[in-house]
Amino acid sequence: MTRAALAAAALLLAGCATVPPPVATPPGENLSGRLAVRVDAAPGQDARSMSAAFELQGAPERGRFSLSTPLGTMLAQARWQPGRVTLVTSQGETPYPDLDALTREVLGESVPVAALFDWLQGRPWPGAASTAAPPGFRQLGWAVDLSRFDDASIAAVREQPPTVTVRVKMDRP
Repeated sequence: MTRAALAAAALLLAGCATVPPPVATPPGENLSGRLAVRVDAAPGQDARSMSAAFELQGAPERGRFSLSTPLGTMLAQARWQPGRVTLVTSQGETPYPDLDALTREVLGESVPVAALFDWLQGRPWPGAASTAAPPGFRQLGWAVDLSRFDDASIAAVREQPPTVTVRVKMDRP
């Protein structure tokens, strides 16, 4: 009888226990795939390019952009929130005043990370004016080509010298 009473008491107390709330998922997008960036040569500067797997999470106001090798080794991660932008690499953390400064330092040219959230969804970023340029649009000095969007691929070209080309092949859910 004692064991039955203890079991009943345990069940009763368990029913009254507070369950901790689930950990909140950060709001925003979670996009991933392969990324290739090419910056054409300019006077006094060689052409440069890089490619990596990427994961873009969050939103233009708060998020992170991770680059890794095909085997999954982290190359770098940009993290941002209001008033703080940080690049994390194997050498440590480096602060930057904004995302433009970070991409300019890493790639040699600025890439509009905030706009990528929308561009990768096949639409102009609402934070700046855009014009239709079939099969895509122009925005922030970039021509965004959506001709292969049904294949989960986009290309964005900054036409101002030096030309910067960003090609993305998205992972499909």
